[in-house]
Parts: sequence; C-alpha cells; structure tokens
Amino acid sequence: MNDRRQNTQQAEQQLRLPFAPGVAGEAQDAAGGRVESLISPRTHQSPTHPPTRQASPASVMQEVLQPENLQVALAQVQANKGKPGIDGMTVDQLPDYLRMHWHQIKQQLLEGTYKPKPVRRVEIPKPDGGVRKLGIPTVLDRFIQQAVQQVLTGRWDATFSPSSFGFRPGKSAHQAVEAAQRHIADGCGWVVDIDLEKFFDRVNHDRLMARVMQRENDTALIRLIRSFLTAGVMENGLLSPTDEGAPQGGPLSPLLSNLVLDELDKELERRGHKFVRYADDCNIYVRSERAGRRVMEGIGAFITGKLKLKVNTSKSAVARPKDRKFLSFSFTGGKNVKRRIAPKAIQRFKAKVRRLTHRHKGQSLRQMVGPLSEYLRGWRGYFGHCQTPSVLAALDEWIRRRLRCVVLSRWRRGRRRFVELTKRGVGQDLAAQTAASAHGPWRLSRSPALSYALPNAFWDWLGVERVSLTG
Repeated sequence: MNDRRQNTQQAEQQLRLPFAPGVAGEAQDAAGGRVESLISPRTHQSPTHPPTRQASPASVMQEVLQPENLQVALAQVQANKGKPGIDGMTVDQLPDYLRMHWHQIKQQLLEGTYKPKPVRRVEIPKPDGGVRKLGIPTVLDRFIQQAVQQVLTGRWDATFSPSSFGFRPGKSAHQAVEAAQRHIADGCGWVVDIDLEKFFDRVNHDRLMARVMQRENDTALIRLIRSFLTAGVMENGLLSPTDEGAPQGGPLSPLLSNLVLDELDKELERRGHKFVRYADDCNIYVRSERAGRRVMEGIGAFITGKLKLKVNTSKSAVARPKDRKFLSFSFTGGKNVKRRIAPKAIQRFKAKVRRLTHRHKGQSLRQMVGPLSEYLRGWRGYFGHCQTPSVLAALDEWIRRRLRCVVLSRWRRGRRRFVELTKRGVGQDLAAQTAASAHGPWRLSRSPALSYALPNAFWDWLGVERVSLTG
C-alpha cells in the first residue's frame, strides 16, 4: 500500500496531469488569453483510496471525474500495463495524451457524448481446450472504465451477496474454495455445478442497463455504460456490432457481470441454498443427489427464463464434490474434507513445465531456470493453498527428475556421459554402467548415478523454486 501511494505521488509530481490532486491543470483561452482551471478545488483525499461516499444520483459522473479518483485509475491502468487497443496507443503514451485532450474528454463525459472506440478482438486458449475471446479496449477507454468501476464498486459492492467472491475487493478465489469446503464439511455431500455457456458473450444489454438504472439515475453515466457495451468489435480489420454481451478485457466488465449475476445470487438466497459463486462459476451444495437434480432443474429454468442466459448442459452436473473441480481445486471424500489440486490442473502444470524445459531449446541451464522458477513461484502462490502436501512434494521430485533428464539428453551417449558423471563424483564403475545403459534418458534420470551427480542441493543452488512449502 505504501509503494502504491509513493508511486501515485511521484506520478502527480512528474506528470502534472490536469486532474492530479493539488495541480491546477490549465487551458489557454484562445479568444481572450484567459487561463481557466480544468478542475475545481477539492479537499485532498488519499490517492490510494477511491472516493466511496454515497453521492446524490445526479452527481455520480462528477464523482467519477474527481481528481483523486482519476489519479488512482491512471495508476492502476499503468500498473496493469496491457497491450494497445485498435488505435495503437500504449499505456506509456496515455499521460501525454491526457495532458493535451483531457479538457475535451471531460466535457464529453459530463454531457454524455463520449464515444468509446471498438475493442480489439484477441483469442487466448482455454486450459480445457477451445479459445476465450477477449475484447481489448483502447488505453483511454480502459482509463475511463477504471475510473467508473472504482466509484461504482464503492457504491454497489456492499449490496452483493457474501457468497459471491469474484472480482470483489477483499475477496479471492482462495476464500471461495474455503467457503465451498465449509459447505461440504457441514454435510452437503453433493454439488450442483452450473456452467453458463459463453456468459460474457450472452449478457442481455437491456436487462443489464435496467439493473444499472435501478441503482443509478445519472443520465451521463448510463449513456457511457451503454456506449461501452455497444462500441463494437474490431477483428481482422472488420468492425462487428455488439448487440449483446460484455466483452472480457475491460476493467468495467467484471463489475457488470457481478451485477447481472447478483440476481441469481438473490434467488439462491431466497430459496435458502448454500452456494459459492466466483464470476460465472457457480456451485450449489445440497445433501442428496435427488435434491441436486431438483435444484438443477429449478435454477436452470430461472437462468434461461429470467436471466436470458444459457446453461451448458454438457459441462454442468450433479455429482460428488470430489468428482468435480472448482477454481482448479477439488476436495477429498470422507469426513475430514481437504482441499486438493484438481487432476486437470496437475496435467496442465506438467505440460507447462515440459514446454519450459524442452531439451532441444538450446538454452543453458541458467537460462532455462529463470522462466521456470518464475512460473513455479506463481503456481505455488495459488496452488500452495491445497491441503495435500504429499502431492506438492511429488511434483518437486518430478520437476527435478525432469531436469536431470534434460541434462542427460544433452550429454548424448557413451564417453561424454561417463566423463560428466565421474567429474561430478560418481564412481567409475557406476558411471560406466550408466553411460553404457540402453535405457532412455527418462528411465536413467532416476538412477543412483544421476541422483548423486545432480542432487536436489544442486538445483536449489541453481535457483530452481520448490512448489512444496516444506521442501
């Protein structure tokens, strides 16, 4: 938090943006040479906390445009980095653009005439196959969306369900998994796992805007949000309209998705269900398979009939929690319920490690270890939350065996292997036996000779991270 405050204060001093707190951004009046301030004086607030006061409905856009809120939004967009939108403007170029054009942009926002540019379509592969279509707004539009999101989150978040964990301040995926674990431990031995088909692509604009207007009555804000929804998509040079959906990729989309699915949350609460929702991933916990079938039918009808969304029947199911995954975690059976890593997540982990340690990449070990350790640190930060340390220990063993296999493959065969093994302290007889073996590198990677020549201490010295917290 202190680093973020320091970075924001440095940005205020260096950039001298027209909306920076304490900086009177000025515009020269060409007609009479008059200098006017672009912002009105306001009591300074900490730039690390967007304003969250409950303003009157007609002043929400003014709240969005407060200097403190804008400065936090700019710092957040710069921290997130990200690629340019269709106009090619980078995050680093945004401050200069704002210095030159902020006065006009602010007027358009206040008058409700601001027109966002279409988003740039990007496809990224999903872990389980297929692709996820993202819409990358321009950096200017990301900045404005971030400013709106900060204010609306402060006004709306407290009204959302405590069982909703996705994209909310102070909540996380780990908390969602823990909540699911508590429901299972309380005797809910069956889960209704509901998958919404292409949720972000199917959001009904009219229903979404109706939900927004139930909460806010600022005409300029409402026009701005609808304009973001209908800005269109640019793909392969072709512009397509967006009649439905909330493109993933912008700061505002997660908040709007929570607003849409808050209606589902409230219905589940009204019916007395125990559930956990993270974005469009919703699990309902019941005590019997029969109850689960009944809930699946009833909630499915509500989703399709009331929310105008579609349930993916091929991916939804009523099952035991141990047989399903939730946010890449699963759960053990029996009375003592524990969090464990879902099998598919382990498969994806091993596939990624194999790609990072491909034996024919032509990299030195040190060059290979850098990206590998970076990935392992991030993976451990998330999956270290499991309660099955033996699985993490086994993965550590597998990683080091994989690395020994890579090294042995680079030693080729025969005399080179013999020389390298004896140089690392392996006895000549054992080195000769291993070097002359007809077995492949993977089989030999767990041999006594390789374990002695390339022990775990060597990989620790080289900087290979461990995914086991006790390793």
